[in-house]
Amino acid sequence: MITQEEEEDIYACIHRLSLPSPRMAASCNFISITLWFLLLASLYSPASGSPTNITFRPSRELVKFRRTRAHLKRINKPPVKTIRSPDGDVIDCVRSHLQPAFDHPRLRGQKPMEPPERPKEHGTSGRVTESFQLWASSGDACPEGTVAIRRTKEEDLLRASSVKRFGRKPESVRRDSESGGHEHAVGYVVGDQFYGAKASLNVWAPNVTYPSEFSLSQIWVISGSFGDDLNTIEAGWQVSPQLYGDNSPRFFTYWTTDAYQATGCYNLLCSGFIQTNNKIAIGAAVSPSSTYNGGQFDISLLIWKDPKHGNWWLEFGSGLLVGYWPSVLFSHLADHASMVQFGGEVVNTDTTGSHTSTQMGSGHFAREGFGRASYFRNLQVVDWDNSLLPVSNLRVLADHPDCYDVQGGINSVWGNYFYYGGPGRNVKCP
Repeated sequence: MITQEEEEDIYACIHRLSLPSPRMAASCNFISITLWFLLLASLYSPASGSPTNITFRPSRELVKFRRTRAHLKRINKPPVKTIRSPDGDVIDCVRSHLQPAFDHPRLRGQKPMEPPERPKEHGTSGRVTESFQLWASSGDACPEGTVAIRRTKEEDLLRASSVKRFGRKPESVRRDSESGGHEHAVGYVVGDQFYGAKASLNVWAPNVTYPSEFSLSQIWVISGSFGDDLNTIEAGWQVSPQLYGDNSPRFFTYWTTDAYQATGCYNLLCSGFIQTNNKIAIGAAVSPSSTYNGGQFDISLLIWKDPKHGNWWLEFGSGLLVGYWPSVLFSHLADHASMVQFGGEVVNTDTTGSHTSTQMGSGHFAREGFGRASYFRNLQVVDWDNSLLPVSNLRVLADHPDCYDVQGGINSVWGNYFYYGGPGRNVKCP
């Protein structure tokens, strides 16, 4: 078994993260010799010493290695400080003007903007204890002038279908389409003009059956047709073993300007979203999560369009500004949104002929109510006057209500709300 210090040396040697110290130089030499020995050993059988019947394509492997290393170098910016999370994540504190967003051709040379005017809120709402992030539980933090970024590791890339598609959703993951196995249970409003949305999302850790599947709960801010020009801004929590390597609920963001084809990505895995906060790491685990018949935890998210500069800002919890999507990234959303959607989504990749057992929300149906089913509460939208208003004419829809369902309601404490989710495969959803 190798030590953590030796593991860091291996990572540094392979990815050329820094100039090696004398100790690291010795380690690198040892690693090189060991790798060559293993390669030669794999080419000969132990019994006869003759070459074994294997297919070895060094040129293809070298190309893959170079692409992986180049991609890691592009998205992992040099940190001024590194924090190790109890769940194994590495959080890099990167100077704010060096973050991945500013690799975008339309954003090069810029710096993060000052916070905008927050939407006016009328009245107060009931609260359930909010979740926060696991990496910050030790009390360690990134210094001022930096942003907290979850480091992408080589194994993250190797789990992806390709380096090119890493960090991107499959195409056609919109509400009106079931292609690709994407299923939804949502509440939504359609109108002429929306300038943002806010809600509190109940956090769970649903079981995800296959690594290629995910389960998420989020807010969508949408504009454009449901064709190739669809613009979306998205934020919430998700469980995605393929993207993150575990089954923890994680805070995430997403954006696209062409219906998930070539633009946009999760979190900071491509240039675009500009982070302004050193206390939130997009892609890091949210903790704690809710338990059946036990404690209930949620996160409050607000997305709104800055009336002065037109950028779309994201707030996490009680006043923590995460950052913004610059308006120059978008076509339709450069002006306003025409639809806001709240709710859950899973992807079903089961090839056995049965429905997946991947859970949505808590894994229980909406009818079970508080403490058992997952919820969205205090659903609001931002109007043309930069004011937060309760949603009106909320519609609810479940693609497959026998697998995952949704039930809406309204009261004086939670305002507009709905319960949603389900277990996936069951007697009525074989």
